Amino acid sequence: MILQCNPKAGYLAHKKEIDEACLRVLDSGWYILGGECLAFENEYSKFNQTEFALGVANGTDALELALRAIGITAGDQVVTVSHTAVATVSAISRVGAEPVFVDVLDDYTLDPEQLETVLKQIDAKAVIVVHLYGQPADMGLIMPIAKQFNVPVIEDCAQAHGALINNKKVGSFGIVGCFSFYPTKNLGGIGDGGMLVTSNKEVYEAAKVIRQYGWKERYISEVQGINSRLDELQAAILRIKLKYLQQSNQQRQKLAQFYFDNLFDTHLFLPAKRSGTEHVFHQFVVRTQNRDYLQSRLSEKQIATAVHYPKPVHQQPAYNDPKYCPLPLVNTERLCSQILSLPMYPELSENEVAAVSDAVNSILY
Repeated sequence: MILQCNPKAGYLAHKKEIDEACLRVLDSGWYILGGECLAFENEYSKFNQTEFALGVANGTDALELALRAIGITAGDQVVTVSHTAVATVSAISRVGAEPVFVDVLDDYTLDPEQLETVLKQIDAKAVIVVHLYGQPADMGLIMPIAKQFNVPVIEDCAQAHGALINNKKVGSFGIVGCFSFYPTKNLGGIGDGGMLVTSNKEVYEAAKVIRQYGWKERYISEVQGINSRLDELQAAILRIKLKYLQQSNQQRQKLAQFYFDNLFDTHLFLPAKRSGTEHVFHQFVVRTQNRDYLQSRLSEKQIATAVHYPKPVHQQPAYNDPKYCPLPLVNTERLCSQILSLPMYPELSENEVAAVSDAVNSILY
């Protein structure tokens, strides 16, 4: 069986170092917000070219904290995409704000032209840009548009650790960048974890207070906060894996190129790679009108695939409200029936990628 993702392989690749790191934490007797978390925050902020980093419990919390730290409150409108993990939109709802959806381009990232149109129509208080599947969004167009309307930009980088735009890391363009360390991510823990990064000291300090009950002084809540802390075990594991992130991203890119070289069916839409960006291939997502047939046949051949994501957020019961969609989401609604994520993780062998490619070609060609 060829798996679509395999987080255990990421553990086994660095088992000795990870086991030693876990034992170090267990022996320390300090398990929450200790030296490992602080060290990881420092290392990650340096890696991501930002002044500050704040470890939190998961990526959804990172987005919620980012929204709250920049002052988003109940009733505010926040623009984002509908083709994303629902976590992006859940964070907006959790602060009492309302999502406003815009369409995506063929590379699955936010459409700057439609963003500008929507910002002319509503009084948006923030934009959440999603760097989906490891492909950076077009921040060169998005940031000037947001600046024109004086709207802060939050970057959802949950699937894009280490991705670059003109040698600048995603997460360092907007006022805040948010990351998830879910086990299948490019930088994944062995459990939940998240991080927000920023170079704005006021935003960092505000998020830090909200992260732990609104405390500036222990046990005294200055504001209404939450409990969202990156535990020491996850921080220690992620410190090990961070050392190998660039190497593992390069391996993903190598495997992606192998797919590009070997998938030759003319009816198969392969991932777009925008000029000036470095895609880190959290997923290798193809599109075909015959998606369900292809997925079924690959399963018969013991090749696992996935659909990320089968239904846009605006069509899901919790968010199916016309007021959230001021414009038609033509691309979003079209692609959800066509997308398929092929196997992609750094420990995947070239022989396995060749087997997947051969199987796809034999089914579709």
